[in-house]
Amino acid sequence: MPCRFPLLGLALLGATVPALFSPNASAQLLDAPVPYTAGYASETPEAPEEPVETTVRFRVGTVITAKRGACRDILAMVAVPIECAEQHVRLVEEDFSPGVKATFRDLAGGNARQMLVSIPFLDAGAEGRAILTYEVTTRTTLPPSEADEAQYVIPRRVPRGLRGYIGPSPFIESKHPKIKRLAREIEDELEEAEAAPSDWRRVEALYDYVMDHVEYLEGPDTSALTSLEAGSADCHGRSALFAALCRASGVPARMVWVNEHAYPEFYLQRGEDDEEGVWLPAESAGTRAFGEMPIARPILQKGDDFRVPEKRESLRYVTDYLIAYPATRGAGKPSVQYLREIVQ
Repeated sequence: MPCRFPLLGLALLGATVPALFSPNASAQLLDAPVPYTAGYASETPEAPEEPVETTVRFRVGTVITAKRGACRDILAMVAVPIECAEQHVRLVEEDFSPGVKATFRDLAGGNARQMLVSIPFLDAGAEGRAILTYEVTTRTTLPPSEADEAQYVIPRRVPRGLRGYIGPSPFIESKHPKIKRLAREIEDELEEAEAAPSDWRRVEALYDYVMDHVEYLEGPDTSALTSLEAGSADCHGRSALFAALCRASGVPARMVWVNEHAYPEFYLQRGEDDEEGVWLPAESAGTRAFGEMPIARPILQKGDDFRVPEKRESLRYVTDYLIAYPATRGAGKPSVQYLREIVQ
């Protein structure tokens, strides 16, 4: 069973909201969740000599239908692709029903972005639609040269803005004794095998351990600890374990959520005096790819510990969800479908 995209049903009316990911050219609306990570256990291509840009049209949105009576004060939250170093996002088309309005908010410094869909009133049987089409251009990341590898160092003092990527977060139990002990054991084995290993090699050893000891197996999303104990996981579980081991070793790390996949990033500095540093990706399924990303996929979010005003607890992913109220006595919850797909 492939792992599922994280979902959050948040509604006074009890609506559980499915997300949709589809490689098909035509839009689809489904009433049940579908896999968001599937098909990435196969071999990935060798990295090209130059970065490769891939441009697709990416459609996101929601359709809300008052099937069980009129509703009021509807607020739907939809995750949309982010602008980041590897990706440029341009809105090219929007499709809104009359009376439907949308605003946007960035979370975690722009590492996640939501469209907030507002519908003051929806008559019984009526449909409220808010669909956006983006042109998303994503660039692959090339591996560093051996000379560059030697320059990378683990930050001796983690920058203030990155401290959220050094401690535990949902599904990443970096302070658990088993995780901390394993990180030390990997470090000790590396120092026994190599004289004065570089910081690059220290992080690479953590990655190699995960890829060698945790079998890729499609299934539900698992945490770092569960993946370690089971000895198998999908791309999410492998990514979570690598991130946990990095954090236990003092290396900032985080999840990257892309279309139908997830992989980790780790943070290093280019020498002791580098104040900005760089985030480097690592593939968690398919062919080994450390410090590089040979496939360009639309990037949706970066991080694994988000806060939104509507929820008390932290979210590992800024999920789509709905708040709605009945407008008449006896009215029931509205039907809601979420759309997220590549259309070109």
